[in-house]
Amino acid sequence: MSMHRRVSSLHPNCPDVRRLAANPGEALLRAEAEAVERENAELRDRYATLNTIEEAQQDRRGVSRRTFLAGTAATVTALATAEFVSSQVSFAATPGGTLIHVFLYGGVDGLALISPNDDTYLKTNRPDLVLPASGPIPIGGNFRLTDAFAPLRRFLDSSQLAFIPGVSDPRLSRSHFQAQDACNLGGLPAETGGRGFLDSLVDALGPGTAFRSVGEGTTLPRSLVGTNAALALSSVAALNLNGDTKFKEPTAKAIRGLFTGINHPLEQAVTEGLNALATAQQLTAKPYVPAAGVTYTGQLGNSFKDLALLIKGGANVRVATIGVGGWDTHEDEGPRPGGYLYGKFRDLATAMAAFFTDLGDAAADVTIMVSTEFGRRVAQNGSGTDHGHGSVVILLSGKKLKASLLGKWGGFEDLDNGDVPEYNNLFDVMGTVMQGRFGLTNAEVGKVFPRLAYTPMELFQ
Repeated sequence: MSMHRRVSSLHPNCPDVRRLAANPGEALLRAEAEAVERENAELRDRYATLNTIEEAQQDRRGVSRRTFLAGTAATVTALATAEFVSSQVSFAATPGGTLIHVFLYGGVDGLALISPNDDTYLKTNRPDLVLPASGPIPIGGNFRLTDAFAPLRRFLDSSQLAFIPGVSDPRLSRSHFQAQDACNLGGLPAETGGRGFLDSLVDALGPGTAFRSVGEGTTLPRSLVGTNAALALSSVAALNLNGDTKFKEPTAKAIRGLFTGINHPLEQAVTEGLNALATAQQLTAKPYVPAAGVTYTGQLGNSFKDLALLIKGGANVRVATIGVGGWDTHEDEGPRPGGYLYGKFRDLATAMAAFFTDLGDAAADVTIMVSTEFGRRVAQNGSGTDHGHGSVVILLSGKKLKASLLGKWGGFEDLDNGDVPEYNNLFDVMGTVMQGRFGLTNAEVGKVFPRLAYTPMELFQ
């Protein structure tokens, strides 16, 4: 007895699935997309349509929303989450530009970046880690800067690059986890409700595009977690629908049809997510070509390249974050040429210089703020340094700065248990940067840092 396999159509109006793809699973998904699009066009009542499709699934005639999304690429599944898109989509220009927060995870040795010239205390207590007398770049306040930052020298000369020493907060311990959490929340969890400080900042910035809050990376950084949705991007190009190009548009149309006009919590998220997808596809339709002479290298460089693509492409990014690990230098710190930390500083400076050069005139509306969870102890411990307190904040801004060394500095006469003291409060620095970039009031800054008695600083011209 011979057996014959019957190949049935997914839906009476659906074409033979075998012609859609060699892979049966992909072919079925594309057939389902076409079927859903046809059905949504024919029926007025969307709830009735969804119910009909879900019932049809039971006798293998149709597809349910759950089955459809489960079989789609992970990118499409992400479209149905509130964390994927912002609350409103508008591509109109908004004043104030972009703030980019670069967080250096691990606790940076600020004294290996900038330090007082020819300081006797440093020579005695960190003889192997003190910046050499020749090579480093002179900056204000009788300080010098590691020449690993030479790629940014022209921005230093044009009053666009500055450093703030002795930055910390009494609530920051010497625990990586606790200090990183407090830095990204803008205070302790009980004070902030677990909400990131950049998410609170977005409240004051008002509506924007789906790209108004962007975290470069595979997961959303703590500073962007909260009530406003944000994008976590490994790259702009990764925001895509998998599969053959010719099937992307009908698939997107089918998803839009399933989740629009239905008075459902997912409706707005999916609609705006698809709008973000369309923008990303438009921006990446051609390979991105940086400005003449600009080359991006490494993971950090690619993150800045992504942001350059979005900013120059008109995506209206308001706040963005980049996280960089590897700054916990208990041993083999190497702050001099050829050393480990020197190379980390050089990579950071090179990426920042490439980004600002690539932006060209658009850099006037961008500020980069670089911070870390804590500094290192003043005295070396063998070939490295242990967890400390005060560190350094780096500013690179299109809006000119008052000096290359900003804030207060009190020297090493009154150390905090062997650490650089808090001469400048971290959240005062952050709040002043926000004011300088976005024109916020003191009251608006106070809402971002609810337990801070905010004191503005003189940072910008």
